[in-house]
Amino acid sequence: MDKVTTEEGTHKLDDGFEVYTKKWKPSEAPVARLVFIHGFSDHCNAQSQSQDSHSVHHYIGNNYRDLFPTLASRGIEVWSFDQRGWGRSVHNRSQRGLTGDTTQVLADLTSFIRAAVPSPPSIPLFLMGHSMGGAEILTWLARAPGPLRSRVRGVLAESPLVGLHPSTRPSGLLVAAGRLAGRVLPRWQMVRRLDPRLVSRDEQVGRDYVADPLCHDTGTLEGLAGMLDRGLEMQAGEVVVPAEAGEGGRARLWVSHGTGDGVCDFEASRKWLEEQPVEDKSFKAYEGWYHVLHAEPGNDKVMFANDVADWVLARTPPLDEGGKPVKSKI
Repeated sequence: MDKVTTEEGTHKLDDGFEVYTKKWKPSEAPVARLVFIHGFSDHCNAQSQSQDSHSVHHYIGNNYRDLFPTLASRGIEVWSFDQRGWGRSVHNRSQRGLTGDTTQVLADLTSFIRAAVPSPPSIPLFLMGHSMGGAEILTWLARAPGPLRSRVRGVLAESPLVGLHPSTRPSGLLVAAGRLAGRVLPRWQMVRRLDPRLVSRDEQVGRDYVADPLCHDTGTLEGLAGMLDRGLEMQAGEVVVPAEAGEGGRARLWVSHGTGDGVCDFEASRKWLEEQPVEDKSFKAYEGWYHVLHAEPGNDKVMFANDVADWVLARTPPLDEGGKPVKSKI
């Protein structure tokens, strides 16, 4: 793999709140840039640093160890951030899961995406999200400001939370009670633990998830309700990506999902994409794979990373001798 460098920093959101950011950069000038949005109780780092009793630094967690470096090694620069309420953007326990409502979530995405738009526009911009982040990025694409949306070349959603898997879906009574309570106590925190056995077929990935202190499994009533409501709106046909929602007046969508996903509903994801009035759309089913496709065992995670890179590069216009994109029909 070609040498990849990383760069950590912060980004100030529109209301002044600062979030942690990280970039993965190719060894040479990138041909494309991809903004990645993580899911529930996740964060953008490949590893999470901690200390043992002897103050020796060690690392736990490896969810993005192959995905981001693989993309960067193929010329795709990755920008990501820990969303409000998650990862290193949390500075005390009271901020855990404090995402705000859907309006706030989408505004945060807009702020970061706006900062990530290449200037001058020498390379194309792609967006990608996993699980909760996958549903967020698809909802954003359907509702984002037109001028900013027109700068997006394509969008990829990995195991998007269109619907929860029937085995993990809360009852309608519980959801109704939570929504009612959320109106009174929107910031009330609730722990919703993800079964680590459902994360990946690689059992070590599940163990790493449990051990990672940044994966706190805590949401607020407002945030949890917003997450579920975004999925319900997608299932109800209320989140529609216009055919012209993208660079060059053309939307481009790629949705990937494992048939063995026990967290998010495979069929709900497939059905949502089928109903989108978009010409360039494709659904990639990974037979028997679990929820985190980029952390599946053995060579599978590498194959997934290259599938992502292949899709992005196939839609990346070539550059002319002056380094400017050549007009293309792709």
